[in-house]
Amino acid sequence: MSEYKILPVINSPADIKKLPKNQLEPLCTELRQYIIEQTANNPGHLGASLGTIELTVAIHYVFDTPTDKLVWDVGHQAYAHKILTGRREAFENNRKLNGISGFPKMTESPYDAFGGGHASISISSILGMAVAADLSGNKTRNHIAVIGDGALTGGEAFEGLNHAGNAKANVLVILNDNGMAIDKNVGAMSKYLVKLSTSTTYNRFKTKIWNLLSGKGLKARSVMQNTQNMVKGSLLKESNLFESLGFRYFGPVDGHNILYLVDVLSRLKNLKGPKLLHCITMKGKGLKKAEESQTLYHAPGLFDPVSGNILQPEFDPYKIEKYQKVFGTTIIDLAEQNEKIVGITPAMASGCSLDMMMQCFPNRCFDVGIAEQHAVTFSAGLATDGYIPFCNIYSSFLQRSYDQIIHDVALQNLHVVFCIDRAGLVGEDGATHHGVFDLAYLRCIPNMIVSAPMNEMDLRNLMYTATQTKSPFSIRYPRGKGVLQQWKNEPFSLLPIGKGIEVKKGQKIAVLGIGHITNNVVKADKILQQEGFDIGIYNMIFLKPIDESLLDFVCQNYEQIVTIENGVKTGGLGGVVAEYMKQHNYNNPLTILGIDDVFVEQGSVAQLQSLCKLDVDSIVKTIKEL
Repeated sequence: MSEYKILPVINSPADIKKLPKNQLEPLCTELRQYIIEQTANNPGHLGASLGTIELTVAIHYVFDTPTDKLVWDVGHQAYAHKILTGRREAFENNRKLNGISGFPKMTESPYDAFGGGHASISISSILGMAVAADLSGNKTRNHIAVIGDGALTGGEAFEGLNHAGNAKANVLVILNDNGMAIDKNVGAMSKYLVKLSTSTTYNRFKTKIWNLLSGKGLKARSVMQNTQNMVKGSLLKESNLFESLGFRYFGPVDGHNILYLVDVLSRLKNLKGPKLLHCITMKGKGLKKAEESQTLYHAPGLFDPVSGNILQPEFDPYKIEKYQKVFGTTIIDLAEQNEKIVGITPAMASGCSLDMMMQCFPNRCFDVGIAEQHAVTFSAGLATDGYIPFCNIYSSFLQRSYDQIIHDVALQNLHVVFCIDRAGLVGEDGATHHGVFDLAYLRCIPNMIVSAPMNEMDLRNLMYTATQTKSPFSIRYPRGKGVLQQWKNEPFSLLPIGKGIEVKKGQKIAVLGIGHITNNVVKADKILQQEGFDIGIYNMIFLKPIDESLLDFVCQNYEQIVTIENGVKTGGLGGVVAEYMKQHNYNNPLTILGIDDVFVEQGSVAQLQSLCKLDVDSIVKTIKEL
């Protein structure tokens, strides 16, 4: 780090406080460059963290963390926070196996007051800490929640705001308003913030009031607050949302003016009660390419740290497409055939490839913001009127809408198709994002069909089959490439519900798989055949209803049975098979391959599959031992 002058001596927020104020801006410059250099070679969430550099430095300069509690929401905007709180060298292993997490993590550092891989959790959690301090008689501790990158579109954020304002708790909510989540923000809240932040009349008034009272003490500013709110209401009719919830609203302010931020935060530090500071920032700030293409540079992968150009892999004439492309292409094909098909996503349009349908059928696609609960019930409402909603939600985010899946969809047996993206081990995002629970938590819900494709044609045919049913239908698939080159424009086939497929007949040992992970069994089989082993392979396709006739055949014709799934062992395919065997008095030895009762940390998908004994080599070893 020879080119850095200030950053190498910053090992904690205490070191930041030692700096004269004229060194804060150079520190921000070095910190921004360090994040760019590190993420260029070790990919992560770039854009959001570049936008919070000045805000992070100002918070740690003014407040006494970790005594004062600080929660980041969404957590991927906290890279600067991690680097400034003793993890600068560890940041080189950010998101790697046995390295630090890409999100705040309580067990990793006392400066991470709360873990945050999912959006909209900051206000509720910081309120809990503020109330706890009050109950303990601690009247001096400060509580700061930084909410941004679209997290304010989540319903839990509003629930927290409503309670915090009513509770009169000592919290400071900093709204990092960059106009973006992963894709551009949508909805009334986004439009409201734009209107608020662009009201020149109101902002002129706000500045005059602040300057007028700057030398007259907190009491004068407090006395004037009510007058200010009344004037604000007359200047901008829609500006009273936060005040109506019981917050004192300040801003908007320039989130990249470090000295001004320090001044504002210093003034707010001793002002008790619920406060909201509205900061305007730019996602990707400091890297021209990231500023210009904010969605693309949310997590760009490998890129050149100087030019900002994303490093593209070499052209592959036999390119295998990702499952996300298969979904995006297939839903267009289906929508062309059936005008009742609509697409819904909670702020993940580009990630799940629903943006492809948005270009073709903009009136039949809905990005509802980071609001999974609403996405599910909104889909249920569409289904009541004969529409077929394809609700695409990442597996780990679908957990947030569990009650709506049960109460609003399954209980009423409504025809909602859940396309569950990022299922299984997702890699470097780690424990907060692994989609390993969906098979288990969906299987127990009445009326729900649970399925998983082994390849691209399975996915296309499952999506088509889902349109021909009348029940809730879930299809889960991983992030990343499939296995087939030819799937586009292939005719659809109606799959019989609850029927599996014999991939290969064998001797003695049968392996039952569900989903893409079954391809690892096929690869393992090629190695095993060379050594004289001959296993049977079965693609179950459906977890619920399970293919009972296939289970009977396997139990009656093979000595031992192995199940494999890219999900938790508890309640998944292995559990279904074990239950069925017990009920029907089959005594075949059963080996269940899946994820143990632990939270799996970050690492590459290959590393994590090896760790969980789901990789090809582990499957070969398991079969040999059996």
